[in-house]
Amino acid sequence: MEKGNLFVASKLIRVTLHEVENQLELSLRQAYESLEPKLQPPFSQEIPDQQEYLELNRAIVYGVLCDSGSSEIHIKHLHALVTDGYAFFTSLLVGIVVELYGKLVDSAKIQLLWVTKEMIAVSSVGLEDLLVSLLRRIGSGDYGDQNVWLCSELVSLFLDKWDCLLENVPLVLTSALYGFLRLLADHCRVSGIAKMENLKTLEIKFCVKMLREQLQLSLKIGRDLVRLLQDMIHVSEFGKIWNDVVSNQCSDMSQIYKSKTSSRYFLLRITPEMETQLRFLLGNVKRGSQKRHQLWFLKKFLIGPEKQTLLIDIVRFVCCVIHPTNEIIRSEIMPRWVVIGWFLELSKQNHHIERNVKLALLYDWLFFGERMDNIMNVEPAALLIVWSIPQYPHITHSLLEFLLHLMDTYDKTHRDMIMRGVASAFREIEGKGVVRSLDIFLSNPAIAPDLKKKLANLLSCHHNISRVPEQS
Repeated sequence: MEKGNLFVASKLIRVTLHEVENQLELSLRQAYESLEPKLQPPFSQEIPDQQEYLELNRAIVYGVLCDSGSSEIHIKHLHALVTDGYAFFTSLLVGIVVELYGKLVDSAKIQLLWVTKEMIAVSSVGLEDLLVSLLRRIGSGDYGDQNVWLCSELVSLFLDKWDCLLENVPLVLTSALYGFLRLLADHCRVSGIAKMENLKTLEIKFCVKMLREQLQLSLKIGRDLVRLLQDMIHVSEFGKIWNDVVSNQCSDMSQIYKSKTSSRYFLLRITPEMETQLRFLLGNVKRGSQKRHQLWFLKKFLIGPEKQTLLIDIVRFVCCVIHPTNEIIRSEIMPRWVVIGWFLELSKQNHHIERNVKLALLYDWLFFGERMDNIMNVEPAALLIVWSIPQYPHITHSLLEFLLHLMDTYDKTHRDMIMRGVASAFREIEGKGVVRSLDIFLSNPAIAPDLKKKLANLLSCHHNISRVPEQS
C-alpha cells in the first residue's frame, strides 16, 4: 500500500508492494489512526453522533484485531458505547471474514476467533451470519496447519458455547452439524496424521452431541442430513446413531425425505471466492468459450487428489442454489448441465467421489414432489442425460443406471416413495418443458433396451402409485 511515495504496511492483512488498497481494510485503518487517542481510557462520556459511532466501531474492530494487548480495553469501550445490539460491529467482522480472511495475518485470525466469542457472550445482532461465514472458511481437502487450526477452533467454539448458542441462535448449530458431518466424511479417510486424529475426535464429539441431544433440531436440515449420515455409518458412533434413528423408527423417515434442505446449507462448503467464480461461469461465460475459465477454476480450486472431494459439494450447490433466470436459460450462456458434466468427468479418478457426485446430482429425484420441490434442482441432470445421448451415450447410460439402482437400493423400506419421487421428477420435466417428451428416453435407439424397459415400467406404474397415500 502506498501513501504518497511511502509504502504503508498493514497490521491486519498481508499485501504485496503494488497491490491495490483494499477499501474495507483502508476504512478500518484510517478510523483507527484518526481516533486512536480516544480509544484509551478514560473514555469520553459524550454520546457520539451516527457518523462518529460508525467510525468508532471501525476503529475498535481494527484495534481488537491488530492489538491483542489492548483488545479487552477495546471491547469494554465497545460495550459502553454500543446502541445497535452490536449489529454494525458484527457486520464489519462478517465483511472481514468474507472479503479478507485469506489475507489476514496469523495474529489477526487468532483475535478474530477471540472477538467472535465475545459476540457470542453478548448475543450480538448478526451473530449467526458471523459464525456461518467462519464455517465457510474451512477448506475441504485441505490438511494444512492453518485450515486444521481453524476447523479445530470452530468445533471447540461450538462445544464450549453450546448452551449460549442453543438458547440464542439454535439454527446455527444445524449449520455447524451439516458442515462438520461433511468434513468428517473426508477427515475419516485420512489416517496417520496426529493433528487430524485430534480434530476428528472433536468433530465426532460435536456431531454426536447434536444428534443425540438435539435430534429434532438436527432434522431441520432436511433430507440431506440422511445423505451425510449415510456417508458416516462406517464410523462406529454414527453407525449406532443410524440404527437408533432410522432402523428403530425414532423418527419418521418419510417426513425427513419430504423435507427439502434449504439452500443455506449448500453454501457452507463453498468458499465465497468459489461461489463468485461459479456464479460468473454460469452467469456470464458463453458456451464454447468456457475452456480457459474451466482451466482457471481447476487450477485455483481443484488441483490435488484431496481437493476432488469438493466436487460433491459443488455439484449440490450448482443444482440447488444457482438457478438461472429465463433470460440466461434462453441465452448462449453456458448451461448448468455442461459444467456438471465436466465435474462428473473430473470425479472419475476416484470411485467413492464419483458415486457421491452422482448422488449429489440425483438426490432430489428420489423424493421429488411437485408441490414442495423445485424443478430447477432436477433440471441439470435431466438435460445432461438428454444432451449426452448423441456424442456421450456412456454418460446417459451411467446416470440412468445409477438413478434406477438408487431407486431399488437406496432405502428398500421406502422404495414405493422413491419410485413415486423419481417418476414425478420425470413427469415434471416433461410437464414444465425441460424436455419435449419422455419419448426421448423411451424410444431412442441409443439408449440400451433394458434401461428403456425399466423406465417404461416406472412411468406406467407411476399412475397407480400416485393414487396411493405415501407410506410413513
